[in-house]
Amino acid sequence: MDLTENVIDIYSKGEYPSSALSNFAEHHFTLDGVPCGSMEGFLQSLKYREPSEQARVCSLVGKQAKRAGEKKHLWKLIRTVWWRGKAYGLFSDELQMLIDRAYHEMYEQSPSFRQALADAGEKKLVHTMGKKDMRETILTEYQFVRRLEQLRASAQGAEKQ
Repeated sequence: MDLTENVIDIYSKGEYPSSALSNFAEHHFTLDGVPCGSMEGFLQSLKYREPSEQARVCSLVGKQAKRAGEKKHLWKLIRTVWWRGKAYGLFSDELQMLIDRAYHEMYEQSPSFRQALADAGEKKLVHTMGKKDMRETILTEYQFVRRLEQLRASAQGAEKQ
């Protein structure tokens, strides 16, 4: 038996549901009144201090969203990101709670995301191309996969009730 049959390595160019679980995938949701086109758009927007620029970046999807944050380096130097005018320490629990809320809202508001997560079934989720060092990324590989697993477990628990 091929062990890779029981694993989904999440990346944007992977087969479904891998591609649909990627932060690059287009899944619309609103967080605190700000429309987001994808989780990548939301995450990249955190690199911007100005709320109007954040809103613009939040609407982006895929590589366009990724590119919007590529030249923003201040957050790495000062280990701070922003959401709607408020600063969040890169290593803070408060930031993790904000990202948790974003994933929860995406799950609640995006039928395509919910379906992709359901279609992943019981397979192990991994993100081998993700970064592991919190100083290099807003969302580490572990944090990303853990959130997906928590959402999936919560949904499966709700189905059993």
